Amino acid sequence: MKILFDLLPVILFFVAYKIAGGNQAFAHELASRWLGEGIAVTQAPILLATAVAILATVAQIAWVWMRHRKVDTMLWISLGIIVVFGGATLFFHNPTFIKWKPTALYWLFGATLTVSAVIFRRNLIRKMLEAQVRLPDPIWGRLNFAWAGFFILMGFLNLYVAYNFSEETWVNFKLFGGMGLMLLFVLGQGFYLSRHMQEETT
Repeated sequence: MKILFDLLPVILFFVAYKIAGGNQAFAHELASRWLGEGIAVTQAPILLATAVAILATVAQIAWVWMRHRKVDTMLWISLGIIVVFGGATLFFHNPTFIKWKPTALYWLFGATLTVSAVIFRRNLIRKMLEAQVRLPDPIWGRLNFAWAGFFILMGFLNLYVAYNFSEETWVNFKLFGGMGLMLLFVLGQGFYLSRHMQEETT
């Protein structure tokens, strides 16, 4: 359930894009009314979807704050990035900015994991998971850098899809491709770690 809540802005972005794409005349009228004149009909779906994603992220944080009086750092980071890149997309009527948003987020996560480990000697993956999993120290290091590498590669992959395929393909990849690859990576990590957890307990 939590993963669906975390993915809510991405899911609503996808849904809004598909609905607007299927009703382009209405979407264009709505985008022109709320986002300014000079918007091409083909631009309206991505602009409206971006506005929905920004509002959904704000609502997500407001809900978390009302429920727990505390908001995870990752949610604040997501809000900052969607406001900057999404806001630039809406202001300039240019979808290039929102297409860079996932890459910025992936690269920020990858850089944070790498810098924390190399410079500050802090393994953030271990800090998040060591209460549930016991592993040898070298494995924690490999796990941390595996996640950092995964995020960096995902950032490049997002740009490859954004610049080499249609906008609709990129929107589909943003939800299904990103989620699918993340799931495969987590499953692969699970199989790898299970061997080392067994070795440690023998």
